[in-house]
Amino acid sequence: MQIDRIWEFLQRLSPLTRSCLLAELERLELSGVEVPGSADIQAKLRAEFRKDGSNRESQPSTYFFAALEPLLNEAAPDHPNSGRIPRCSLTPIWEWATRDLLPTMARDFNAQMQTLMGSERQRELKQVVSVFQTKVVKYLENTLSDPTAAEMTRSRLATYTAAQSTYGDLLKIMIALRARDAIAKFEKALPERFARFENGEVAKMTALLQAFGKQNAEALPFAIALIGKRLKTPWHLIRLATKAASSKAAADVAATPYAIAVSMVLDRIDDGRAALRIALKQNRVIIARDLLAEIYDTEYALKVRIDRFEQSEWGTRLQASMDAIAELVAAEISRFPADVGHVLGSRRLRGHDSLVGKLTYLAWKGRDVVTNGATYCKRLINAA
Repeated sequence: MQIDRIWEFLQRLSPLTRSCLLAELERLELSGVEVPGSADIQAKLRAEFRKDGSNRESQPSTYFFAALEPLLNEAAPDHPNSGRIPRCSLTPIWEWATRDLLPTMARDFNAQMQTLMGSERQRELKQVVSVFQTKVVKYLENTLSDPTAAEMTRSRLATYTAAQSTYGDLLKIMIALRARDAIAKFEKALPERFARFENGEVAKMTALLQAFGKQNAEALPFAIALIGKRLKTPWHLIRLATKAASSKAAADVAATPYAIAVSMVLDRIDDGRAALRIALKQNRVIIARDLLAEIYDTEYALKVRIDRFEQSEWGTRLQASMDAIAELVAAEISRFPADVGHVLGSRRLRGHDSLVGKLTYLAWKGRDVVTNGATYCKRLINAA
């Protein structure tokens, strides 16, 4: 009966507001926040959108944000997402833009889109979308350049969502829409998938990034993120930064134009932590095991591939994430008797702690010494 009363109230709201509510409930779920009755409300909202055809896939906002699709991710927006835009942020930002930023233009845009969506006039539809995107970018640039207006924007966005990162996501959207054509061109130049990401591939991608960054420096994180989406092993993305650095010391890696790749790999660990929490909540232990193994492998790679990593800001962030993950794992293991083994407590998940893993570590370090020595000798010869 309580759910029925809530649903009766929700029916008085506009479809856009109900869509915003669904996005917010999904965000809270991803963030691990328990909302009593949320599952039933979400189910009813999703069923409604599917039933009457007013789902988010057939709204003008979908066409407006289509250019951002390669940059969107499904993670909770409450932790850093360098080069990516949380899908959960789109609905509250759209509602703010159409109600507060430029309501008259938004109404005109929606009216035009209603006549074009589902028709054969797709070229005209694309033109209408592009024009409105440009208008929104210009308005955002003018609005956010004024500190007072920017603070008002931040305050108004807070009325549509409790996510702390939404204002930052708005800035990302402005940058991404401004560079939308360049981003689309860059994406087309990428392979569908990198089977390997060794020196040759890294050199090719570095050249592409250099060309892209000359005209779109602010959008460079998006280009790096697009490369990351195509990697078989996510942590390999740090090679863009380590290969460009004068040494493997954390300070030298941080000084490269592609240092943000390291932050992106740390973002993936945070994504894994959120997914791990949900998997454990749903008793999906095998999925949790695989997530944990990938997290441990990434942690190891960061510490091995970048010297003095633990002493850097990256290292501090990694330690905080790993401490939180350790708490999740410990809480799960504690549910079982001490004499009963748990798959999440298996030493095999940390294969790098084995003899083979330690030998591999020594081999990597030995190769680094040889490589650095050869580079130093080459510099001496060139200097002479």
